[in-house]
Amino acid sequence: MINLKNIQTEVDASFLYAVLAEREKDEVIASIYKEMSDIECSHAIAFLEKNGMSKSQYPQPSFRAKLIKTLGGWFGTDFILGILLNTEKSLASSIQSARSQTRTSASLSDTAHVVILKNIIEKNNVEGTNLAQFEKRHRSVGGNALRAAVLGGNDGLVSNFSLVMGIAGATNGQKEVLLAGMAGLLAGALSMALGEWISVKSSQELYENQMQLEMDELEHNPEGEERELALIYMSKGIDTTKAKQMANEVMKDKNQAHEVLVREELGINSEELKGSAMEAALASFFFFAIGALLPVIPFFFMSGLDATLTSAGLSALGLFLIGAIITLFTGKSMLYSGMRQVIFGLAAAAITYSIGKWIGVSLI
Repeated sequence: MINLKNIQTEVDASFLYAVLAEREKDEVIASIYKEMSDIECSHAIAFLEKNGMSKSQYPQPSFRAKLIKTLGGWFGTDFILGILLNTEKSLASSIQSARSQTRTSASLSDTAHVVILKNIIEKNNVEGTNLAQFEKRHRSVGGNALRAAVLGGNDGLVSNFSLVMGIAGATNGQKEVLLAGMAGLLAGALSMALGEWISVKSSQELYENQMQLEMDELEHNPEGEERELALIYMSKGIDTTKAKQMANEVMKDKNQAHEVLVREELGINSEELKGSAMEAALASFFFFAIGALLPVIPFFFMSGLDATLTSAGLSALGLFLIGAIITLFTGKSMLYSGMRQVIFGLAAAAITYSIGKWIGVSLI
């Protein structure tokens, strides 16, 4: 028997690829998304049949998939595609499991997205420039902004919640907890912002240097670079004649060729280098500060045990919401992920509270 969750994963992937096809203005790219939707749908139907179920029992898209569709309207279709890329590993695992149970021979198209892409290319006669455009989107943002926001908020909440509980355990003073909480908020947010700025800036400088070297190679040895690009396409499973044809088309535009070579040879997406280091720093500061503020809020209005318990309850709610949002990327149960965040967050806070209580008593 195949896990019903795996069937739902296939259904959701098919649904989301169909959403991408509907929203895509480029007809060639839209046809690729539509073909991929059909492939995932066929996997789901195959899984149903292996479980002795009929096509009429084909599940509806899950709440998670519908939520991703809605968020895609806010963050753009790249967000949806990024989520789908994270799902591909679980899809491959599902198909491999089905092959193993039915003792049928494995197929590369079951597990390799690039081979599925190859079949679509051959069927739709997608040219090299269209492939480059598709892969550019395929490897673009993909929800990084939301992921950074969630992780930044989680870091701020967990670290400051633990700090506030430690101080609350050591003293009953409202002002002391507020001072420590706000200091922790500012220190953590500034540290996150500075770290993010340095990280983005350093990566940009490193990649820009590598990209310049690739441009020099392209200008001085275009024939060699064209052969390299053809070999890259061939390594993805595209036949030799088609790979050479696609490489030749891409090389007609030097800027397009440079972008493709940088992405394929160096693993660098030029779109990601356009991001502002300052914007990334400000976003990190903002989301960390929001998370760090939650456990401090009750101490503006209360003190003592009431403030401590309210802070713990508010922080637990925040942790659960963060865990639930993380399931957009992991596909896990919202209840499971949310409760896991709450348990670990409360455990960390309990440890610091106990240490604070012990230190506070010992200093009296």
